[in-house]
Amino acid sequence: MKFAIMGTGGIGGYYGALLARNGEDVTFIARGLHLEAIREKGLKIKSVLGDFEINPAQATADTTQLSQVDVVLFTTKTYQTEEAAKLIKPIIGPQTVVISLQNGVDAADKIGAIVGMEHMLGGATWCSAAIEAPGVIGHYSQFRRIALGELDGRITFRLRSLAEILESAGITVEVSENIKKVLWTKFTFIAPLSLLGSLTRLPLGDYRNVRESRALLTEAIKEVISVAHAEGIDLDEQVLTNTLAFIDAGEPGIKTSMQRDVESGKPSELEAMIGTLVRLGKKHHLPLPVMEFGYAVLKPRELKVVGATGFEPATL
Repeated sequence: MKFAIMGTGGIGGYYGALLARNGEDVTFIARGLHLEAIREKGLKIKSVLGDFEINPAQATADTTQLSQVDVVLFTTKTYQTEEAAKLIKPIIGPQTVVISLQNGVDAADKIGAIVGMEHMLGGATWCSAAIEAPGVIGHYSQFRRIALGELDGRITFRLRSLAEILESAGITVEVSENIKKVLWTKFTFIAPLSLLGSLTRLPLGDYRNVRESRALLTEAIKEVISVAHAEGIDLDEQVLTNTLAFIDAGEPGIKTSMQRDVESGKPSELEAMIGTLVRLGKKHHLPLPVMEFGYAVLKPRELKVVGATGFEPATL
């Protein structure tokens, strides 16, 4: 099957490499030094589950030079969504499937508004990976899990076919009849951890058991749950307990991608991770004191970085 990886960062690079290693036809879409390194030396994976490399690797920045593909794995940062969705239009054929593995809960809708919702599958991933150097991806988690689902809840042939291909590449795959619930369930931990990590600038293990910060973390989780309910998402009754248990079981050195971007002075996914919740809270007249406070504290830094960079990172 022919794949395009729209956004060859940690997640896209790692999953794309797994697919290429398994014999799929994969083209990596990237920019700058990262693209040059992949073209010249291939894509190297340094993983806790075993190192490997794809060499030669197909890579480009110009999607107009590509033919239509069967699947686009869409893994850019959320602030690049609209720009990247426009870039993939030339490679979208009548049967092309687009899977967003981005953070947040509204990426599929944003991409679908540009390429057509009929092409979209909902997706979520649990995997820790990042670019370590141009052409080099680090994978740090024992898990590499993806949940997939049709946005209307159907179990279709294309959904099952893609799940089988991903599984054959060594990825743990869950086929969901309620992918929106899966996305919001993930959001109950990724948004609060992104907020607390970005505010404390500390790894998870340094703040999750401090009484005051744990209380703040717990309240942030409750706020996400309240917004999900207001949006009509039927989360499990034990979602708060389960989310805290998941956080407690996490590796103490974990930092979210948003936190890593904040600490390194890059544009972050503040709007998708926290801003979205604040706006939905206002829409539903919900008080979200923790999220609103965190958003207010982090936004000036974000505006300063955006003004300096213009949201044009060197790699996709």
